[in-house]
Formats: sequence, structure tokens, C-alpha cells
Amino acid sequence: MESSESSPELKKSKSKAAPRKSKETPSTLKQKSPAEFFAENKNIAGFDNPGKSLYTTVRELVENSLDSAESISELPVVEITIEEIGKSKFNSMIGLVDRERIDEALYDDYETTKAREKRLAKEARAQEMQAKNISLGKKVKESQPSKGMKGRGEASFYRVTCKDNGKGMPHDDIPNMFGRVLSGTKYGLKQTRGKFGLGAKMALIWSKMSTGLPIEISSSMKGQNYSTFCRLDIDIHRNIPHVHAHEKRDNKERWHGAEIQVVIEGNWTTYRSKILHYMRQMAVITPYAQFLFKFVTDSTDKNVTIRFSRRTDVMPPIPLETKHHPSSVDLLLIKRLITETSKANLLQFLQHEFVNIGKPYAERLIGEMGPDFNPKTAVKSLTSQQIVRIHQLFRQAKFDDPSGDCLSPAGEYNLRLGIIKELHPDMVATYSGSAQVFEGHPFIVEAGVSMGGKDVKQGVNIFRFANRIPLLFEQGADVVTRTALKRINWSSYKINQTQDKIGVFVSIVSTKIPFKGTGKEYIGDDITEIATAVKAAIQQCCIQLKSKIVKKIQAREQQERKRNLSKYIVDATSAVYEVLKEMANSHASKKKKVADDDEDSELLDKVSDRIITKETLREKLAQHVEKVDYEMAMEYATQSGVSEEPRESIYLQSLEEEADDKNFINLHNPIFVFRLYN
Repeated sequence: MESSESSPELKKSKSKAAPRKSKETPSTLKQKSPAEFFAENKNIAGFDNPGKSLYTTVRELVENSLDSAESISELPVVEITIEEIGKSKFNSMIGLVDRERIDEALYDDYETTKAREKRLAKEARAQEMQAKNISLGKKVKESQPSKGMKGRGEASFYRVTCKDNGKGMPHDDIPNMFGRVLSGTKYGLKQTRGKFGLGAKMALIWSKMSTGLPIEISSSMKGQNYSTFCRLDIDIHRNIPHVHAHEKRDNKERWHGAEIQVVIEGNWTTYRSKILHYMRQMAVITPYAQFLFKFVTDSTDKNVTIRFSRRTDVMPPIPLETKHHPSSVDLLLIKRLITETSKANLLQFLQHEFVNIGKPYAERLIGEMGPDFNPKTAVKSLTSQQIVRIHQLFRQAKFDDPSGDCLSPAGEYNLRLGIIKELHPDMVATYSGSAQVFEGHPFIVEAGVSMGGKDVKQGVNIFRFANRIPLLFEQGADVVTRTALKRINWSSYKINQTQDKIGVFVSIVSTKIPFKGTGKEYIGDDITEIATAVKAAIQQCCIQLKSKIVKKIQAREQQERKRNLSKYIVDATSAVYEVLKEMANSHASKKKKVADDDEDSELLDKVSDRIITKETLREKLAQHVEKVDYEMAMEYATQSGVSEEPRESIYLQSLEEEADDKNFINLHNPIFVFRLYN
């Protein structure tokens, strides 16, 4: 009986355990457009959250403006405005009518009766404890007002506007420049602030995701009698622009440049300090630019207006596009160069598509490649195996290092001016290294070290720049941070690492900055060439500072010695004069009996005749203190090996804007620029 009863149960369990048979559906192949990919992976471009998105939008627009002005050798004038948009105003912008809440319990910030009672009881206990502490005379923190039930909160929206005096954009190119991801003018091998062609396009994608509003562009090129107005958004799935308006307007003022306006979700409260730090550091590395930053909100007490004035009109040279170094290319790049080249044979291809390969060396390389190669081999007919052979030889052969002529560092002069302008340090030293090479790409490291200054904390304060843009995030893993904190023996340069206010500024420029991670926010510590160059640059600055610090210590010790000696001049003068006076009186009585014409007699006679008085003695003693103090200081300087002549900092005032036909020549020096007028 038991077996018969259990059999249906076993069948039941087996039927439950049996796997389901599903119909096999063929998988369909799907594709994503570049715009769709970056919309789904927006953190790659620095749009991690609303606050970071606001910061990145400001950063990208400012850097595009600087690039645009510098490309035509125009001193940049950039105006950036962030306007906070309230909920009602935003709803009216998108045509949405405000509605009152009907079902309060439906919302995330709804507070139940029980939760409210619990919160009020907690507040009452806190107030009671505060009153008790006050009665006992204890220090009490100010109680903060209750915020009620905390919910996810409503989104905050901002209109970001950036206006510049740059090159402007061609009328027909504007839709594709903003509405097509991975299209841009910065591609090619040269030093640039941006590489991916994202920038303002990513701000437009974020605007479409968070607000749905289009971007507005006004632009005019130099010499045009019209300006272009364009309103557009982007078709993310097809990666093409969706143009709402594209028209030409009168340009009576002959303005040239661009004005971009985009409305996005953001968070000013959490990223306020980052945005202001970014603007300040940008003013340090580009003292030839003028920035006007505004934050505008309905509460006038929260408005912010900061002007970063221009300090010099000397701009760095425009970066030049260069050719690839043979040691830096890969197979794909070689194939692309072969496809794009206009040269017919292999010899011409090697000479004209790569740097540091002259005709004799190209012939030697071709001879080393093997019997299948000769100088007249048609470059378009090379097989995959032959291209691999070329690549292998490029990796093994010796080549001269590329020069740094194509790079555009800020320059010692500009770096020094920028530090002085924004930080007002007590002393500053700068250094610009020579061009060096990493994996076939030239790079230059510039450094500045300052002591003291405005808004500088005690200890080592790091300021990092890559291709003349500030790096604010992921500082701990950066090569500059690790070098400054772990590899520099600050005490050997008379600098206290914990007590002194030290500013360390390092700028690295290259045709390829070896960033770590997708955020492009730090340079790794594992690249020996860059780490060595950074350390050497900082040490050179410290050596300069040590000389200044030693002089400052000498001056302080000299003042201390002088103060100690001068303190006893009055008492010493009185005592010596009284002794001389008594000796003079006794000498006068002896002189009647015996004639005495020695030097002592002459001195005592002067005291008796009031030629030497207490005042003249005090004056002579003060002069002697000055003389001895100077001689001791010179002897100390000679013994300590300080033979450098005293130097004074020279600052040039910014000149007024000149006519187009400038009749002067600039003679550059690391410390100053001498302008010779014809």
C-alpha cells in the first residue's frame, strides 16, 4: 500500500523537476551608433552624475574656446555663465503645466504619522540635551533646522553659456560638428586639449537625456558680415544631427567667435568648489587669457561673479601637426598610412610619412627588409606579410628621437606669471625641461614651486596640468603627486614639508599624454621616463628656492644680530663716555706738570674740549655695528658658498591691444620678455 501511495507523489516531483522545453529563437545581430554607445557609457567622457556632468560641460566648452582663439593667435576672452533654472521655469520652457500633488502618499518624500512622531520626539530630546549643556556652561553646536522626510529630491537644471572671441565655425559645418559623435577638427598627431571629438557633443547628449532641450549655437568667422544661428539636437540611434533652425543673421558688430548655450541637469552645490578650482587653475596656466565666470540664481546672495584678468599678452606658439615616429606605430596605423599616402614607391613612403627617416637611412631599411623589397616597390601593392615585416623592423631598428619643436608648452614666463597672479606667493621658482621621448612621442615637463601665498594650505599642494588643462580628479595615483610626496627630500632644500605652504605646479605637454583610465584624469606612476623628468623638474625648482631661502635666513640672522648689538649701544656709550670723562679730568691735572703728546692724550683732549660727546660716540658705535654686521654677513655667505648675485622679480604690465600691423619684436627669456619696437 505504501508503495502505491508514494508512486503518484514521485511522478509529481519528477514532472516539476523536468526542464522546460523552449522554442529556439534565432539571435538577431544588433548594432549601436557611436552616439548610442557614449549615451549608455557616459562616464567614459566624465558625465558620471549630474554634478560631474555640469563640471565636465563647463570644462569642455572653456577648452574649446581657448583652442579656437589660440588657433588664430587671438588673445582669448572667454565668458562662462551658469544660470540656475527653477522647476516652474523649466516646465514652462518645455511647455509643461505645473500640477499640485493629489496623492501625497505616492511620493518618495511622504512622511507617515508614525515617522513624524518619531522625528519630533528625537528633536525634542536633542533640544532638551542642548538646554542642559547650556546650563552647565558647555560649548554647544548650533542646532540645524529639521529637513523633514528625506527623499530623492527634485532635479536641478542649469543653462550653461560660453562665449569666446575665437575662430568661429563655417556655416555649413555646424550641424555635423555638434550633432555627429566622433567627428571633429582635432584629429591628427599634434598636441591638443581634446582628442575624442566628444566635448560639446557629449554635453548635447546629456542635455537630450536629462532635459530633452536642444543646443543653441551662434558663430561668426573673422571678416564675415553675417553670423550663423543654429538650434539642433542629436538623433542618438542614427548619430546624425536633428536641425531645428539653421540661419544666417546680420553681423553689424563684426564679432567673431562662438556662443554656445545648453540646458542640462546638474548639481552646483556639490561641484561648486571643483568648478571654481578649475577656473582658477586654468587662469594659472593661461595668464594670457581673460575669463569672466558668473553663476546666476534667483537668490541674489548666492550669485557668484569672478573675473580672472589677463596678465600678459605673450602667447605660447601654436602646436604643429607632426608625422609619426617609426617606433610608435602599429600594424593598423601602417596600413592606414599606406591607404592614405600619395607617394608611389616604398622609398618615398618611408621618407615622407615618418619623422627621422632620411633617404640614406630609408635605403638601408629597405635593404634590411629582404629580397622582396626594393626602393621602387609600389607601396599600394604591399602584402600583409610585407607590412608585418616593416612593422617588425620598425620595432627593432634604431631611430633618432623626435624633436619637441611640434609641442607648445606654457613656458616659464607664463607659468611664473600665472602662479604670481593667482596665488601671490612669497617666493616662486620655475623650470622648463628639454624635450624627451616616451614610446616615440616627445614630451616636455615644466614645473613651478611656490612658498606661501593666498588660499594655500599648509603642506604640499599639488596642481597638475596635461596639455595645458587642469587635472582635478584621481590625484592620489598621479605621477606628480607620488613624486612630490614620496621622492622629494624637502628638508634638504630648507623646506618644511608639513609646516610650510608649498605649491607644486607640474605641466606635461605631449603629442600623446599617457593617461590611465578612460576619464583622462591622471598620468600613471609606472612610466619611468615621465617620472624621472617630473622629479628632475621639481628638484631644479627646489634648488632655486634653496638659494632664496638661505638668503632670507641670512637676512633674518643679520637683523637679529643687528638688533642684539644695537640694543646695548646706549648703555655701552654711557659707560665708555663716563670712563673717558674721568680719564680726561685726571689727564688735565697731570698735563700741567708733564707734557704728553701721545694719541691717548689727543683723545682725552677732544673729550675735554667737547669735540667727542656722548652723542658722537653713540653715532660712531652704531656705524661700527653696521660695518661689523656687513663683514660678518659677507664672510658667512662666502663660507656657505652662496655667490649668486641678488635678483629681483620683474613683472611686465599687459599692453593695450595694438593694430593688426604690429611693429615690434619679442625677445623671449625664461624670466622676462623684452619687446623691441621699430
